[in-house]
Amino acid sequence: MPASHHTIDTDAVVVGAGPVGLFQVFQLGLQGLQTHVIDALPALGGQCAQLYGDKAIYDIPALSACSGHELVQKLAQQCAPFAPQWHLGELVNSISRQADGRLEVTTAQGTRLLTRTVFIAAGVGAFMPRPLKLAGLDDFLGQQVFYELHDADMLAGQHVVIHGGGDSAIAQVLECASLPPAQRPTSITLLHRRNTFEAPADMLAQFEELRAQGLIQVAVGQATGIQTHAGKLAALTLLAPDGSTQALVLDILLVKLGLLPRLGPVTEWGLTLERKQLEVDTATFATNSPGIYAVGDIVTYPGKRKLLVCGFHEATLAAFAAIEYLTGQTTPLEYTSSSTRLQQRLGIYATHSQNHSNFPAALP
Repeated sequence: MPASHHTIDTDAVVVGAGPVGLFQVFQLGLQGLQTHVIDALPALGGQCAQLYGDKAIYDIPALSACSGHELVQKLAQQCAPFAPQWHLGELVNSISRQADGRLEVTTAQGTRLLTRTVFIAAGVGAFMPRPLKLAGLDDFLGQQVFYELHDADMLAGQHVVIHGGGDSAIAQVLECASLPPAQRPTSITLLHRRNTFEAPADMLAQFEELRAQGLIQVAVGQATGIQTHAGKLAALTLLAPDGSTQALVLDILLVKLGLLPRLGPVTEWGLTLERKQLEVDTATFATNSPGIYAVGDIVTYPGKRKLLVCGFHEATLAAFAAIEYLTGQTTPLEYTSSSTRLQQRLGIYATHSQNHSNFPAALP
């Protein structure tokens, strides 16, 4: 969703779109709360998708095995009935209390929300692109140097260099190579410090086939500087494995060196921290600021375990605590298998007789 510069009113804001944040959305939906979700990454999944996207996870209840991407997809489908609003590729930079008790949440991209509750599910922090630190390179950010490519049309007829050797770099190469002829770069070069790459086998197979056909090139070396011409970035200076120096000519540089977690402005929100983690009440997962809750890897308490299943438990208790905070009443426990209200919210309501007819005559 593009950044919105008008004020958005909502019941809840979830900061973080990883698995725990997505399950938080589901639990808030069961309580009848409308939710907006903010994440610094341009896609759902957080650390799980970025670091374990294609790796098997074996400790999710009822799923003997699933990849990080599969888990994220299932969680997104699960919370879809509640129509959460996504603000992806946005970084929260402030949370402030208003005179009426609501919380104003703003992002660096200009989105402004007024909410009654905030749920911080930011894991180990916001994942930001690992920067390429070369003197003068930042002068060309958004013009010739990009960490995320939003307009493939700009690649047409250009000499494109993709810097990196992992999943995201290989995926970017394949994406560039598959563009229609009118959008395709004149040349595509992958720059990496060594001639080995880390990505799923099927992606590497496609990559090597394109390389064998001469449709992409590989440059091996360490970028040590930049070269400019007429005010534009013209080349990277490379230190080759044999110790020689060479220039890698380019028009566009796409940097794909992975992601780094940064706690960022969380430290400025007036919340109690212990070793860069938020302290919470384990009965409610409330922070020291009323209406602000925290769940997942970003929290600390005696006995805390950084496991997804623990984060799911925390999100459940936080949702119950939030609705009780908002209504001032104890929320009765209901079950999705029998509660008409919950089934209506999920969009799967059936009459009691229909439900009853679906029960087996006897449990196995």
